[in-house]
Amino acid sequence: MSAPLASLKILDFSTLLPGPFASLLLADMGAEVLRIESPTRLDLLRVLPPHDRGMSASHAYLNRNKRSLALDLKQPEALEVVRQLLTEYDIVLEQFRPGVMERLGLGYEALKAINPKLIYVSITGYGQTGPYKDRAGHDINYLALAGLASYTGRADSGPLPLGMQVADVAGGSLHGVIGLLAAVIARQQTGQGTHLDVSMTDCAFSLHAMAGAAYLACGEEPHWEDQMLNGGSFYDYYRTRDGRWLSVGSLEPGFMQQLCTALGRPELAAQGLSPKPEQQTLLKDALKVEFEKHDFAQLCELFAGVDACVEPVLNLSEAVQHPQLQARELVTQVPRGDGSSQAQIACPLKFAEALPAPRHVGAVLGQHTEQVLGELGFGSERIAELRRAKVIL
Repeated sequence: MSAPLASLKILDFSTLLPGPFASLLLADMGAEVLRIESPTRLDLLRVLPPHDRGMSASHAYLNRNKRSLALDLKQPEALEVVRQLLTEYDIVLEQFRPGVMERLGLGYEALKAINPKLIYVSITGYGQTGPYKDRAGHDINYLALAGLASYTGRADSGPLPLGMQVADVAGGSLHGVIGLLAAVIARQQTGQGTHLDVSMTDCAFSLHAMAGAAYLACGEEPHWEDQMLNGGSFYDYYRTRDGRWLSVGSLEPGFMQQLCTALGRPELAAQGLSPKPEQQTLLKDALKVEFEKHDFAQLCELFAGVDACVEPVLNLSEAVQHPQLQARELVTQVPRGDGSSQAQIACPLKFAEALPAPRHVGAVLGQHTEQVLGELGFGSERIAELRRAKVIL
């Protein structure tokens, strides 16, 4: 198939995780993404270990299918380049603190004057307004202020630092992509661009899909291990005799009955169907005892043939080899550019016809600078002048 987003051309000024993950999804679906990178200020993702053949594995993944233009935005000549790019690229993605792009002469109003159809997406920790708009933060801070950490954890030990970045990715990246594509559809109808203000804290707050609704409508404040889905019921993880874990989500009556029958304790099913907290506690304690009677491999074999919403907690190497993930082709080989390839997580979006194969891993800093400037009409002498002035790398 022709890539569904092949008509989109995006200037990506973002670094770290939220913006690059958003533009990765767009690039995988065919958008032409040009990263505008500083030749003097290093993107931490470029040096984040581990490295594969001298390149950060995270950078190689998050920036695949994108070109790199190394441009010092603090120099006036850089604005000339950006202005010319805006005749071709009509979507901007940026992740600086509020006011930074304006000080560089690259704010929404300044760029909108050059291209009135511009869609300008700003992803920040706290948004473009409010008392925290200029405050520094990371994923753990956004989850804390949004209230999600207040009931994600254990009653005896408090909140848990999550292994993946929920506010960054589910908040910033995915909401950024949704908003950007909605703005594209609106522009097709009206001819007008817009400025999209994506706050990772706002978007994390919106993830209170159940607990937030219960609190706002009924005043029910959630706490650690007091909700059905946060460890307050049998819906939880259970340790095996050899120190591994399985997940149990047998909420419906049929699943609960199959769970208890498989463990040889069919009489426990009545407790699982009870809404009383004391019954849930008794069931949870009984399930802990039953799971700890068996090794991980035994339980995996037992529940492989039982449709009870019980699955093993796999490490990454096991997940990669799992037949379901392999059938879904969630690992792909991406060309490095030297004739070899690197294994990476594939785009998870499945269309009726396959997306184009990945073109290349994340680019070397400034790898496409001359190519891009040449496409804009810059001659070799002018490119050499800009390089001597350290405007480009």
